Amino acid sequence: MRSPKKINLANLPTPIQKIKFEGKEFLIKRDDFTGFDLSGNKVRKLEYLLQHAQREKAEIIFTCGGDQSNHARATAAAAAKLGIKSRLFLWGSEIAKPTGNLFLDKMYGAEIIFLNKKDFKNVDEIMTEERRKLVKKGNRVYVIPAGGSSTLGIWGYISFIEELKKQINLKKIDGIFSACGSGGTAAGLIVGSALHKLDIKIYAVNVLLPEKEIRKKILQLALGASLEYKPDIEIDESKLVILDGYSKEGYKNISDEKVRLISRFAKSSGILLDPAYTGKAFAAYHQRILKQRLGMKVIFLHTGGLFGVFAKSTAYLDEIVNK
Repeated sequence: MRSPKKINLANLPTPIQKIKFEGKEFLIKRDDFTGFDLSGNKVRKLEYLLQHAQREKAEIIFTCGGDQSNHARATAAAAAKLGIKSRLFLWGSEIAKPTGNLFLDKMYGAEIIFLNKKDFKNVDEIMTEERRKLVKKGNRVYVIPAGGSSTLGIWGYISFIEELKKQINLKKIDGIFSACGSGGTAAGLIVGSALHKLDIKIYAVNVLLPEKEIRKKILQLALGASLEYKPDIEIDESKLVILDGYSKEGYKNISDEKVRLISRFAKSSGILLDPAYTGKAFAAYHQRILKQRLGMKVIFLHTGGLFGVFAKSTAYLDEIVNK
């Protein structure tokens, strides 16, 4: 399979660790260790996307996400490192004292355009129109979709499987378990698994889009990448398992029950999970995998998100105080 070019931004490989939590052992792949300012899964995708942006001689990068978007923060940081301007289209509103990822977006010099929830549904069209205006003025603009989830971006997690193979015998593994927002990580894992002819399931804990919509998007990305880079790879749709119902409180919120689980895990392991993605994914993993003592057969992928914790610090601390 033809692998596209990339630039080196992430600290790879990330470690895989064996953790014991409440008497049950499990494997965790620490993609929160990809870097500090670039911490999390998004930088793996950005290595491919920003290489292409450089090749296109981009002067400004457009991307989008929530006001605490890990992807937007990673894009702003990486663009700053490469000397490229960034403009972020974020679902949210300006606040007097930004925290977490939003604080970092500003520190990295990103221009921020805030959109309400209704307008954000049309963010792709908005970015396209804003790009058209700048291109007309002679600027070179490169647009990255939400989460870096494109047929090029998902190469971050196609190549992830090769890295994982060097760390553990994947013939003894039944699945990889991860949070899922824009679908790119799951799509890359599906293609990577097919490329290496692995009989494993990809568990995607849906935190944002309706179940049918995110499943369709993941498979479209996977099929698109396989057609673009190697048409003879067969994507087995049955290997993708969408786990829904773990974000009923909403993408930007987290339930008290999940915060209590996050707190217990942090005190036990020294590993912190974020409120939008990994906290919800771990709640699903705890219920479906750990309680069944399957943790040594299904790897939990920690996709980062630490900076998002600070925007929810009151909720986290209230749980500790009121326990």
